[in-house]
Amino acid sequence: MEFKVKHGALETIKSGCLVVAITDARGLSGPAAQLDKACGGMLAAAVKHGDISGKAGQTLMLFGLPGIAAARVLLIGAGKDAELGDRAFRKLVQKAGAMLKEGGATDAVLTLGSLPVKGRDLYSRTRLMVETLRDTFYQFDQFKSKKSPAPRLKKFYLWSADKADGDALNRALVHGQAISDGVDLTRTLGNLPGNVCTPTYLAKEAKALAKLHKELEVEVLDEKDMKALGMGSLLSVSNGSAEPAKLIRFSYNGGTPTDKPHVLVGKGITFDTGGISIKPSANMDEMKYDMCGAASVFGVIKAVVGMQLPINLVCLVAAAENMPSGTATKPGDIVTSMSGQTIEVLNTDAEGRLVLCDALTYAERFNPASVVDIATLTGACVVALGAHTSGLLGNDDQLMQKLLSAGQRADDRAWQLPLFDEYQEQLDSPFADIANIGGPKAGTITAACFLSRFTKAYPWAHLDIAGTAWTSGGKDKGATGRPVPLLTQYLIDQAGADA
Repeated sequence: MEFKVKHGALETIKSGCLVVAITDARGLSGPAAQLDKACGGMLAAAVKHGDISGKAGQTLMLFGLPGIAAARVLLIGAGKDAELGDRAFRKLVQKAGAMLKEGGATDAVLTLGSLPVKGRDLYSRTRLMVETLRDTFYQFDQFKSKKSPAPRLKKFYLWSADKADGDALNRALVHGQAISDGVDLTRTLGNLPGNVCTPTYLAKEAKALAKLHKELEVEVLDEKDMKALGMGSLLSVSNGSAEPAKLIRFSYNGGTPTDKPHVLVGKGITFDTGGISIKPSANMDEMKYDMCGAASVFGVIKAVVGMQLPINLVCLVAAAENMPSGTATKPGDIVTSMSGQTIEVLNTDAEGRLVLCDALTYAERFNPASVVDIATLTGACVVALGAHTSGLLGNDDQLMQKLLSAGQRADDRAWQLPLFDEYQEQLDSPFADIANIGGPKAGTITAACFLSRFTKAYPWAHLDIAGTAWTSGGKDKGATGRPVPLLTQYLIDQAGADA
């Protein structure tokens, strides 16, 4: 899908469809008033006769209006508020996108960027609009024998009356497209079935991505390499599977040689049965999404390359499959991590932290400026925060604030949970240095406490995306691509590359 900036008098612009918002219970203003004047009051007449009132989400498609060069004009209600919030603005754009996706136009001119959105400048709301439109047009049907028909619409033109807005708009298009490319990749990897998307498949995809982008370097460590490094914790998870584990490293050097890299670490459990501590069968198919932390790392690196950010970035993916078998790790087994700390595995379904802890120890060698791990780690996070907000914990308050701020700007929010020392005691083990679970209370916090034992050498944050990485159940089931926007915004901020 192609996005471009368009200037000029709206009534003179030739297009398949011109999209204009009108507000509820007020006279026509802005682009709507401009078009109404050009067509002799036909938009005002539609409002007067009750065909559309401006109520949020209402739509009316008009064809062949006199004095207007566009073949169609799509009116869409923006509601009563003088300023829209992010959610209302997204819903407005989603509604327009859905109408255009099902319609016959091959291109469309959108004037929605002229609407005021609380706390957002032209760059920010335009980027949000691009990302929302791309999200609306995403399709995953590669395993269906009958494919969904491709939308006829191929081009979006984002209109602005002032040519001086061109730089901000074009920057928003570049960033919005790059982030959307990353989100699409993350969603597709997450939606792939577990018999396709294995650790080996992820390693091949990483190498394929590096072939497309000369700026990327990729290294894949196999189980022999990890054993030599002493990654007994990570390897304990893949013990029961015929699929070998992989540790994948992306490196992108867009900054200066003296800049410390930022490091992202993704949990890549390509299918999680729970191992010997096997999960209930209901909805176990959704455990293919247990690699969405890894998928988000793929998406972020793709977005960063697309924007050519002036930053150094290392991305690590700890990929394994958690299966029960005669060789699987058993509850009560004790394993030795790369850090030398021993771990009593009380529950083999608490495996994400076992792969992450060795990857986090491995991250030390890059002398990182910051480390953020991303994982579908705990069901307790879903209980605490639901499906709208990611959990955030860490050992550095400044890093926490940067990530929270990035989440607000990207409309991909996180919420900080405490990491007090008192919680660490729940991980005490009589037989090893640490247990891999801390009991039924504060499960998200004790999981982060476990990871914190391996992150003392650098500023570290943990994003628990168990509630936000995918939509569960029903016809809308699927990966969301979160938290790619949050993480990419964080890196944009660190690179000083925002508009």
